[in-house]
Amino acid sequence: MDKNRLFWASRRGMLELDLIFLPFAENIYPGLPVEDQQRYQQLLDCEDQDLFGWLLRSKVPEDKEIREIVNVILSHRDAAS
Repeated sequence: MDKNRLFWASRRGMLELDLIFLPFAENIYPGLPVEDQQRYQQLLDCEDQDLFGWLLRSKVPEDKEIREIVNVILSHRDAAS
């Protein structure tokens, strides 16, 4: 996925998700291993309500690949806090 499409897909309908995804896509995504980049692209196909629950830790993704990238995002978010 090219950079412009990635940033467009990272923009969501919820401000809370934008505040997580946009900095991640800009600052962290380029340095991720290819497998995690693919997981992130797969994550972007998920519904906003699911993403919101996962990233606010009120739910855990059932899919192992999605769970992996959610954990990567959360760990970078926690490190920035």
